[in-house]
Amino acid sequence: MLENQEERIVKIGMIGVGGRAIGLLESLAQMKFVEVTAVCDIVEERMEEGVKTIQQYAEYPVSRYTDYHELLKRDDIEGVIIATSWNEHIKIAIASMRAGKYTGFEVGGASSIEQCWDLVRAYEETGTPCMMMENCCYGQYELAILNMIRKGLFGEIIHCEGGYEHDLRGIANQLRRQYQRSYHHMNRNGDLYPTHEIGPISKYLNINRGNRFLTLTSTASKSRGLDIRAAEIYGEQNPIWRRHALGDIITTVLKCAGGETVTIMHDTSLPRPYCRGNAVHGTKGIWMELNHSVYFEPEHPAEEDGLEVIIEHKWEDVDLYLEKYQHPIWERFLNDGVTGGHGGMDYLVLRAFIYSVQHRIGLPIDVYDSATWMAITCLSEESIAKGSMPVSVPDFTNGSWVHRDPMPESPYSLD
Repeated sequence: MLENQEERIVKIGMIGVGGRAIGLLESLAQMKFVEVTAVCDIVEERMEEGVKTIQQYAEYPVSRYTDYHELLKRDDIEGVIIATSWNEHIKIAIASMRAGKYTGFEVGGASSIEQCWDLVRAYEETGTPCMMMENCCYGQYELAILNMIRKGLFGEIIHCEGGYEHDLRGIANQLRRQYQRSYHHMNRNGDLYPTHEIGPISKYLNINRGNRFLTLTSTASKSRGLDIRAAEIYGEQNPIWRRHALGDIITTVLKCAGGETVTIMHDTSLPRPYCRGNAVHGTKGIWMELNHSVYFEPEHPAEEDGLEVIIEHKWEDVDLYLEKYQHPIWERFLNDGVTGGHGGMDYLVLRAFIYSVQHRIGLPIDVYDSATWMAITCLSEESIAKGSMPVSVPDFTNGSWVHRDPMPESPYSLD
């Protein structure tokens, strides 16, 4: 029984100990029934910082590795979290699955469709669960909206929107230390970071479970923001300065088998406050993150002489609905005390992973979800390179999306 295993200690390894991993380690080291007993990084200083972070909160010994293959040989480690640079995620995830470890890897787009298929094949050959650790799937508002959708408040969903809208011009200042993300901005032109929005949207639309993405088309604006900032920092005559291939605004439109459309935007090179640009449009209502509002059509519009009166449409604060439609995951989280980075999302996605490892069940974000979301990056590149031509989105489920078994019962389920 799940209840009898609740307090079983799970030993975890962390591969890649950059800035993102440090935040994850702070949460993991404070969790009950979790021990991060091994860390791995090719840079010794980062590895030591990871150990130091763990030992601020925990007293168990932590082993150090510079070769992740050696960490994966550890029989006592049941799960591995990968927080390396983007290009290494899939390669290490495949090795981890083949070593029999529950595998979680941080967010980021794929470099090729073949990579995504390799990830899926490794799972299907090994049966070892693998999960992209998309924290935004566990955001308070994203989950509340999911709950409202499931309860029918929006009616039939017609269209969703989202984006990664985040001023990251500071990336231009990271060339000196060879920050890997900078190289993607310099050399690629596509939606580099689609999963923060496409993850929750996929759950809203039952992607890979009764629905799927069929095609997408992407368009890139000109590139100016990062070039201007880099020139200000380095000067155009400095050999470290290079022009950036990435358009300042990347707009992608996806069409679903169910007839829904999705628009997502990558906007990281121009001045702006942070936003994920989420929106849900249904036959009975609409949610807009940008104005923190919802509108639901009245169930019984007023009538005058048998004719429907024109209704004055007014936005309502989404918080008015939050208490009634708070997702059960967040109800428990609020009762227990919100903790962890990014408003608690980091903690919840980690707990979701740990719970599945403890109980040896499937993960709430599976390999088919992960491959589909990552593939959007290279598909958007292809579409842009072909003049915004539509491209097909692979069906990584090989047809099983039409009818799949329910996800395992879990307090962290997103279905």
